[in-house]
Parts: sequence; structure tokens; C-alpha cells
Amino acid sequence: MYQFSYADIQSDSAADAKDRERQLLTRSIDLLVSAREAGAGSMQAVEAVHFLNRLWTAFVEDLGSPENGLPSELRANLISIGLWLLREAEAVRQGEADNFDGLIEVSQIIRDGIQ
Repeated sequence: MYQFSYADIQSDSAADAKDRERQLLTRSIDLLVSAREAGAGSMQAVEAVHFLNRLWTAFVEDLGSPENGLPSELRANLISIGLWLLREAEAVRQGEADNFDGLIEVSQIIRDGIQ
């Protein structure tokens, strides 16, 4: 399992940090694809939702930090997207939804937008 914190990558170059973010989003997407195939009640779904939750909780925390170098409007938009992902993943966890396609699509858009 991936262990990371933004404090650990602050000393990394911006390119390294972006590459790490892309890798983590790709891992999350791969887990979500497996979960979609296995179904909302599967162990794959539990793992995918747990990973997404940890990842986006860290992202949202970092985006809310005054030290984050992104423009404030972009940060606010990404926080909103992250909160949606977290809510939707929680609905999957609770058995209220199985919107893996939405989680995958939004995650792909975010990953592909990291430059």
C-alpha cells in the first residue's frame, strides 16, 4: 500500500510531485476499475474506496493549506471536486450508490490535467 504525506514531498521538485500525484491517481483509477468489475459489495470496492478516501483527504488538506502554490480559484475548484469524490465514494461504501464510472471519469480528468 502506498504511504505518503505532502510534508515528505515538499522537498521534491515540482515535476517529481506532479509525477507522484499522477501515479497515485492512476493507482486509484485502476482500483476503481477492478471494483466496478467486481461490484459495489466486493473487497475490491472496499479497497478502492479506502484508497480514494485516503488520497483525496490528503489532496484536500494540501489544497486548503496557505502554503499550496496553486492559484486560489483552482485550489477551490479542486477542493470542490475532491469533496464530491469523497461523498460519492462514501455513498458507494454505504451501499447507496455504485457510481464507479463517475469516480473513474472525474479521477481521469484530474490526472490528465496535471502538467
